[in-house]
Amino acid sequence: MDISSGRLYVQEVPGKGRGVFSFEAILPGEIVEVCPVVPLGEKDVEALAPTALYDYYFLWGKKEKQAAIALGFGSLYNHDYAPNAAYEMYFEEKIIVVYALREIASHEEITFNYNGSPDDLQPVWFETDGLGR
Repeated sequence: MDISSGRLYVQEVPGKGRGVFSFEAILPGEIVEVCPVVPLGEKDVEALAPTALYDYYFLWGKKEKQAAIALGFGSLYNHDYAPNAAYEMYFEEKIIVVYALREIASHEEITFNYNGSPDDLQPVWFETDGLGR
């Protein structure tokens, strides 16, 4: 079963699990989604490790000692070292804004770099296909 809301939808991606897609093309710089977050304290970050939420949270706060669970489709975007989107965190507003780095074709998977910066090639905590996917 695919899940959709407005122009975005979620579907299974072979080898990756669920991923986020758009029914329509998205232009560079355009906001893809504004995701409200549920902020979690430092103690909560430690408690996430043995849970299913471990792969779905963002480091949060200026010192990245807290965590946040992104609502909407925010925690379902897949990682890529050559992403077509990026995100910005707004701590006071408790939101993450996902925006397009380049034109994203309709029905193309929307990805961002889990390291935060689109150009950050540091290894992530899971195995990739060598291309970071």
